[in-house]
Amino acid sequence: MFKLHNICNIDDRFLSMTNPKIKPFDFEKDNVGNPKNLVLFNDNINTFDFVISTLIEVCHHEPYQAEQCALTAHYKGKCVVKTGEFETLKPISEALSARNLTVVIE
Repeated sequence: MFKLHNICNIDDRFLSMTNPKIKPFDFEKDNVGNPKNLVLFNDNINTFDFVISTLIEVCHHEPYQAEQCALTAHYKGKCVVKTGEFETLKPISEALSARNLTVVIE
């Protein structure tokens, strides 16, 4: 179980004793819908212009956002281009893959 308050070295017992209204965060239970990330990976095949126009067309990005995603993928190796439910991201992922972009849903 993932607990956000572990960073501060506060355990569940202390949190419950000091304020009974505060309950520990249960990532599996409280993360309704379990959003996923659609990640674009850098490649040496597609041009910046092609990647940018594809992100605008398929992901409905604004031009500036698409440019930033293309640059981030180029310099860092990958970039999250969309976040959402798996069912929403799957057709977008397939459309990007059909245009020979390397993407994965994580």
